[in-house]
Amino acid sequence: MTSSYWQELMCRLDTKVEQMVEQIGDKCPHFAGKDGKFDDIGSDWWTTGLWIMHDMTGKDLYKEAAWHWDGTLEEWFIKPTVEMHHDVGFQFLPTAVIKHTITGDEDALRRGIEAANFLAARYNPVGKFIRAWNEDKYGRVIIDCMLNISLLFWASKVTGDPRYKHIAISHAETTIQYGIREDGSTKHILSFDAETGAYIENFGGQGYSAESSWSRGTAWGLYGFIKPEDQVPYWDFRLADDERMFKDSSAASIAASGLLELAAIVPVGEKSLYANAAERILHSLTGNYATWEKPKYEAILLHGTGSGTSFIDVSLIYGDYYYIEAVAKLNGWKHRIF
Repeated sequence: MTSSYWQELMCRLDTKVEQMVEQIGDKCPHFAGKDGKFDDIGSDWWTTGLWIMHDMTGKDLYKEAAWHWDGTLEEWFIKPTVEMHHDVGFQFLPTAVIKHTITGDEDALRRGIEAANFLAARYNPVGKFIRAWNEDKYGRVIIDCMLNISLLFWASKVTGDPRYKHIAISHAETTIQYGIREDGSTKHILSFDAETGAYIENFGGQGYSAESSWSRGTAWGLYGFIKPEDQVPYWDFRLADDERMFKDSSAASIAASGLLELAAIVPVGEKSLYANAAERILHSLTGNYATWEKPKYEAILLHGTGSGTSFIDVSLIYGDYYYIEAVAKLNGWKHRIF
C-alpha cells in the first residue's frame, strides 16, 4: 500500500479520535460492549494514544487531554489500599515518558524514573525475573512484561545508569528460556520458587490451556507474528474445535506494531517481510474491524477478546492504542516509546 493510503488513514483517525476525546471525557476506559460505550474503571488501567495523536497532528486538543494523566497515575504509588504491579511500563511509557520526550517536562521525567525504579525493585536476583503481581504471587511472571521492560531501557538512556537495562535483559533472557517453546509459541504465566529461583511450572492464564498459545500473549512476547486468513487471529492459536472461536483484534494490532518495530531494525533485505505483514494486518483491521460508520461508537476497533471466558467480542482500549501506534509508525512517527 502506498504512503498516501496511510496518510489518509491518519486523517481518518484524527477525526475519529477527536470525536472520542469529546465522548469519553475523563473516563478511564477499558472495554466497550455492544452499545459502543466505554466503561469507566480505576485510573491505574489508563491506556492512551493521545500523545501520539498530538505528536502526529500538532493539535493542542490531544495535548490538553493527555497532560494530567501521568500525575494521576503517580497518585497510585501513595494510596494506602492499592499496590501497583509490573504494568507501570504500560502506564508510564505512553504518559510520562512520551510527555517528557515531546515537551521536556521535568515532572514527567521524574515520574517516569520513579516508575522505572518501582519496576526495577520488583526484580528477583536469584530467579532473574521481574515479579508480575502482588499478594502471595511472589514467583509469578507473565509474558505481558516483555512490553513493560521498555521502561527500563528508557531509564538507562536518560539517566546513564546501566543497571536498569541489565535488569531488563536478564528478565528477557529468563522469559526466553522458560516462556518460549521450541516452535516459537508462548506460555502466559510462569511460576518460580521465589526463594531459590527454580522454575516450577506454567499456567494457561488467559489462554485456552497451559500448553496452548494465547494470541495476545504471543503478540506481547515479541510484538508477535500472526498470519491467519484475514490477518486477525482467534484469541488462542491452539483452540480445540469448540464454540469459543472468538477473534481478538487487539492481538492483531499489537502484532502489527511489533512487526513494524522489527522492520526498523533488521537488515535491509528483510524489512519488507515484516513491514508487508504489518500492512496486511492493518489493512484488514481498517476494512473489517473499525467503526468508521459508527459515529456514536466510542472505540476504534471491534471484535476484541480478553480471554475465552471474559470480555468476549468487545472493543478493548489497548487494541485501539496499538492500532494508532502502528499507523503512526507508517506515517513516520519519530518518538517511538516501546
